[in-house]
Amino acid sequence: MSDRFTKTPEPPYYAVIFTNQLSQDDAGYAQMGDRMFEMALEQPGCFGAESTRDAGGLGITVSYWKDEASIAAWKAQAKHLVAQKMGIEQWYAHYELRVAKVERAYSGPEGRELT
Repeated sequence: MSDRFTKTPEPPYYAVIFTNQLSQDDAGYAQMGDRMFEMALEQPGCFGAESTRDAGGLGITVSYWKDEASIAAWKAQAKHLVAQKMGIEQWYAHYELRVAKVERAYSGPEGRELT
């Protein structure tokens, strides 16, 4: 399995799905985004994250969490609050954030039969 995929525990756990469109003024975003990604992975209750961005500036990051308390603690972390403010004021033309409880998960294709 690729190290680009997050190893998660057996469900249930939570996924935070952050989809965003960069604005024209995204100076400094890449450095801050990389730092926030690293910091999130260091937070208690974070299992990992997967992220991608296309050439048009649309990005999707999915982070995986033990519980809603861990997600709330990350949202309230001081440096993350600064990044959120900069994103809203400068970097994002639009974003969507969704929190979902993962009830079922599997991987493949090895060992998985189609049904």
